[in-house]
Amino acid sequence: MTPFSARSPRVLSARKLQRRRARDQAGLFLAEGPQAVREAAGHVVELFGTAAALELHGDVVGAAGDAPVWTVTDAALDGLAETVHPQGLVAVCRALDVPLTDALARRPRLIAVLCEIRDPGNAGTVLRTADAAGAGAVVFAGDAVDPYNGKAVRSSAGSLFHLDVVRDADPLAVVKALKDGGYTVLAADGYGPVALPDAPLKNDTAWLFGSEAHGLPPELAGAADHRVRVPLYGRAESLNLAAAAAVCLYASAAEQRSHRADL
Repeated sequence: MTPFSARSPRVLSARKLQRRRARDQAGLFLAEGPQAVREAAGHVVELFGTAAALELHGDVVGAAGDAPVWTVTDAALDGLAETVHPQGLVAVCRALDVPLTDALARRPRLIAVLCEIRDPGNAGTVLRTADAAGAGAVVFAGDAVDPYNGKAVRSSAGSLFHLDVVRDADPLAVVKALKDGGYTVLAADGYGPVALPDAPLKNDTAWLFGSEAHGLPPELAGAADHRVRVPLYGRAESLNLAAAAAVCLYASAAEQRSHRADL
């Protein structure tokens, strides 16, 4: 079969998924590169690749299962990819959204809630960190960035496919559901009265993280069980979102595992 060109209808249709409105309408998104496509196994709708990439990454093609695989020209692949130096593979994947009730029913011990986070790179990095720390779900609450934004997907380094991804327009309703479910809700707050080493971390926990520019809205921070600050021992004024989330999530993960070992 002749490779699809950049102007072929199938390629043009997939390119529309670079826009949020098209992703929301179709319930689909793009995953770029062999690592992301490999982790997306079971969620791939169709796979595009250059002849060279499809030959080189035969295991990835196999992971696509029954999804159709299309050979495309280099120019077509460049149009589908959003990176400067694409790796030759782009998959169309089904959105992974899970209702909050379903995520809580699986009873993850650790949950990250991103409240009105706008930066896709930070969102993807927190997804990756949450996955590494053993969290079971990440909630995008309020007017948050689209977790299926290309930069967010790439920054998650495949972790997007390992977690329950929840999107909910009402952050306060999310906090209420978490509390009703028996979770300790902790708000990451640079001015919080509780220092992280003194925070109650051994129980099932949900961390709230606010926007890069403004942090958590006061009413949301006030709805948490505790407002927790990460102590700063040097001269830095603050930690960025991704760093603060990593410190908090790993502190919870370590305490939970230590408590479990003591039982």
